[in-house]
Amino acid sequence: MIELRNVTKYYKTSRGKKYILNDVSQIIPTHTNVGILGRNGAGKSTLLRMLGGIDFPNSGTIHSDKTFSWPMGLAGGFQGSMTGRQNVKFVCRIYGKSEYEIQQAIESVKEFSELGDYFDMPIKIYSSGMKSRLSFGLSLFFDFDYLIIDETLSVGDKNFQVKSKNALKKKIENCNVLLVSHSMPTLKEICDSGIVVNDGNMTYYEDINEAIAVYDAINKQK
Repeated sequence: MIELRNVTKYYKTSRGKKYILNDVSQIIPTHTNVGILGRNGAGKSTLLRMLGGIDFPNSGTIHSDKTFSWPMGLAGGFQGSMTGRQNVKFVCRIYGKSEYEIQQAIESVKEFSELGDYFDMPIKIYSSGMKSRLSFGLSLFFDFDYLIIDETLSVGDKNFQVKSKNALKKKIENCNVLLVSHSMPTLKEICDSGIVVNDGNMTYYEDINEAIAVYDAINKQK
């Protein structure tokens, strides 16, 4: 379970405060794959980061006893001057992996990400898509209660997208996912329930199809 209690999140702009969430209380049940929908700028990625514990509300609390991956489409936690290989080692050591497990992770991530020679080059020269591939592959190696994914399934060519989706389906046999995506077919295929973020509020729907219908209605009003 993920519980939000009186959560407010805003950014200061020249026009005043831009609210992502404004005094929101909500419970997200356990054991459900959740799609997060909203128009561009609504705050989907910000909400995802807060649920994962790498961003924080201005007020209120978000509580869960579950473990969360880093957002798989947002590779900001990598060290730019280090290579892909070095970053994989670094993350594994943070999570207390043995040397044998680290070597397993290196082989797994290199093969999955399809980075080739770039795997041994500094991440600062990577494209955003290459960083997402590395982040996705590394997240698949760890066991979390929730995988947090921000549009990563649209990265790469068609073959890589299919591979990513199949890998995710296999992974979520033993965990759940919080997924931001603009692809309605992908949300319907992977997610059970949905959250719609709009005008400083978020609403949870037990049926992803209902969430998509609400999202479509919001788009028609704009």
